Amino acid sequence: MSLTPDSFLQLSGRGTPRTLRCRVLQSPLAGVSDCIFRGLVRRWAPDALLFTEMVNATSLELGFGLQKVEELAREAGPIGVQLFDHRPAAMAEAARRAEAAGAFLIDINMGCPVKKIAKKGGGSGLIRDPELAARIVDTVAAAVTIPVTVKTRLGWCGETGDGDTAERAVTWCQQLQAAGAQLLTLHGRSRAQGFKGRADWGAIAAVKRALTIPVIANGDVNSPADALRCLAITGADGVMVGRGTMGAPWLVGQLDAALAGRPLPPTPGAAEKLALAAEQLQALVAAKGDHGLLIARKHMGWTCTGFAGAPQLRHALMRAPTPAAGLELLRRAQAELRS
Repeated sequence: MSLTPDSFLQLSGRGTPRTLRCRVLQSPLAGVSDCIFRGLVRRWAPDALLFTEMVNATSLELGFGLQKVEELAREAGPIGVQLFDHRPAAMAEAARRAEAAGAFLIDINMGCPVKKIAKKGGGSGLIRDPELAARIVDTVAAAVTIPVTVKTRLGWCGETGDGDTAERAVTWCQQLQAAGAQLLTLHGRSRAQGFKGRADWGAIAAVKRALTIPVIANGDVNSPADALRCLAITGADGVMVGRGTMGAPWLVGQLDAALAGRPLPPTPGAAEKLALAAEQLQALVAAKGDHGLLIARKHMGWTCTGFAGAPQLRHALMRAPTPAAGLELLRRAQAELRS
């Protein structure tokens, strides 16, 4: 069943069907999409499928990545766990652990362009070994009862608008479908492009036409207008948004509203952004101690934009020596808005 504003998408796996009620997915973002960030996104998008940060199957196997999946038990709404590795057995064991922790589904990362991951055969490195990639999908799907999906790219190399790139992408994605992937999220760039250039929505459209499983379009979706145009061009079943939500956890909800034909929730103003930055700082410090300040700095830098004095505030926040100092800077900024 395809996603529409009036219907649901069901993924069956080998167990109880899983229903997606929102056409917008939040991409897993390393160092960003922790449970605190997901909680903020959830305020504007209660039904969206969100993801943990990408989890190394080896780390989960050894117990080092357990915190990322153990958080699931405390959260509402559907949350997927995205795994990466090049060893089918390790991926299967990690998937079983994630399912036991409450994962809504398992997503296999075959698109991460980071060299240290790809060089070891994980992430986008699997694009160069379709046989191994298919074996991983098949092995993971046999290990769990929840749905197994894949996030990938158009190919290892190639440029936007290259007809050969689209043709190779179709072949690659058909192999993943045949291996048992129940849904495919496709980033419209090759591994070689990283995040440069324009996402090739035309190539995503070619893949969508060739597959029978749902396809989610990813790349250059940063506004409601982008989402509407992307689906019009690709014919995809939904969109995934990633970097556009950094400092803008409300974006997923805005995209969902646009695709469903509902009024868009307003973008927070300066006072709301400052309050959000303070809340996130306090939550991160409560969860991680003083180290939470280091993590919060990037979030505050992304959030505190678009109002008078924002550049100066960001500069000061990046140098705040303690959480209390950061909160005081945000409090003063709020007081100046009221004066």
